Amino acid sequence: MINQKLAVIFDMDGVIVDSNPYHKISLQQFCQRHGYNLSEEQLKSKIYGRTNKDWIPALFDRPLSQEEIGRYGDEKEALFRDLFSNDIELLRGLRDFLNMLQHNGIPMAIATSAPRDNVDFVFEKTGIEDFFPVVLDESHISKGKPDPEIYIKACQALQMPPDQCVVFEDSLSGVKSGLDAGTKVIAVTTTHTRQEFNGVALAVPDFVDLPLRDLQQVVGK
Repeated sequence: MINQKLAVIFDMDGVIVDSNPYHKISLQQFCQRHGYNLSEEQLKSKIYGRTNKDWIPALFDRPLSQEEIGRYGDEKEALFRDLFSNDIELLRGLRDFLNMLQHNGIPMAIATSAPRDNVDFVFEKTGIEDFFPVVLDESHISKGKPDPEIYIKACQALQMPPDQCVVFEDSLSGVKSGLDAGTKVIAVTTTHTRQEFNGVALAVPDFVDLPLRDLQQVVGK
């Protein structure tokens, strides 16, 4: 085991699992149920990486009670889990990457805008819960991404300074959140192209052939 001054924080959707295509379908189904049609660009700019309590009132464009937001969020997420249940798998190379981090004593966390039910769903289907003693979901924050709150709190929970934390993110709002929190950010190109990201240390398609020295170099920058 190597004592590293390094911690790794993972977003979930689009990073741990390539779930955004299923979120897209469930969002389209949800929006159609309620009389709305969203383009791909609207999904990317207004919804991906954001909490339900942020995007749902914006979609309906009217004040909603917390009860209504909760009910609509539950409806959309149930659609998502039903669609994704039989196809869910970890992003390529991730399990080996997690084993490598654990073997080297590097602390890990999940920081996601998703509700806890979705986190538990991913844990149940993939069996990776034991890698993550720290999990932050939408219930832990008052401001969703791109606000840096979730990554500031994740660094605090890991008891690591932000500049020694590497965040893996796939959304533009998530990258901004990580950068504004003071962390180093590696983009995962499941949702956006490399050219769409600004300020990231690296951009990778998955976790295949991603050695520890690359993370050390990122933190050293």
